[in-house]
Amino acid sequence: MLKLDLPATWRCGHFLFDFSKRKRPLVMGILNATPDSFSDGGKYRTASDAIAQADLMIASGVDLIDIGGESTRPGAEPVSLQEELDRVLPVIESLKNCGVPLSIDTYKAETMRQALHAGVNCVNDIWALRQEGALDAVLESSNCGLVLMHMQRDPQTMQFDPEYIDVISEVTQFLNERAALLVKSGIHQDRIAIDPGFGFGKSLEHNIKMLAHFQSFASTGFPVLAGISRKSMLGKITGKDTNDRVASSIAAAIMAADRGAQIIRVHDVPETVDALKLWDALQDA
Repeated sequence: MLKLDLPATWRCGHFLFDFSKRKRPLVMGILNATPDSFSDGGKYRTASDAIAQADLMIASGVDLIDIGGESTRPGAEPVSLQEELDRVLPVIESLKNCGVPLSIDTYKAETMRQALHAGVNCVNDIWALRQEGALDAVLESSNCGLVLMHMQRDPQTMQFDPEYIDVISEVTQFLNERAALLVKSGIHQDRIAIDPGFGFGKSLEHNIKMLAHFQSFASTGFPVLAGISRKSMLGKITGKDTNDRVASSIAAAIMAADRGAQIIRVHDVPETVDALKLWDALQDA
């Protein structure tokens, strides 16, 4: 593992993650209450199905759960505010006392507002709070965690020939600028995490370069989230379909952990937790 000066804490509502007391990254389990997400679309469409899956994640050692009601896969069509709320709020209400932090994966200000009121502890936004009203919505919370992601263009067009002069420096600059804006707006920096956005407006070459040099993002002073689980970059390399990318997803998670990732967002919680336990055991060897 590379030796990096990593952030000491990350606050998510009344939860405080102290990285000085742990070595392995946090595992963020993906819980998609959607019919069309690229990997598990339709599996957890009812609240009861989503809650059962969350219970399995918690039993497997998940550190936080990221609830989404709208697919952001390349080319995905947006859904209405009411449809998104109808999908996520019953899940949040049922899980708000589950013992692990809940995150809402949304870019809509009103969804953020209602989800925070319902009990989520973190807002995970692919637009990095650039949509109208989003920053104001999170400013209403005094302590929710925030994940700011980089995305070139939008989900409908982001994979149409993405271009960068230097993907590492451009993504890092964007994330630093967004985080600085939040701090200037009065949000304490220990609430902010960043996500370089694998697969969001990046070619295979860009994604590989970001993973190889992930430590560049980890040197920003903010916890960095790696979201590579089952993504198309793994399929392009291995030739495997979405549901057959568990092994490559775990390999990518370990590579990101080695390079300073402090949050790993995954579909396959039990397998990732076990792999990171082994990784953790070797850190002092």
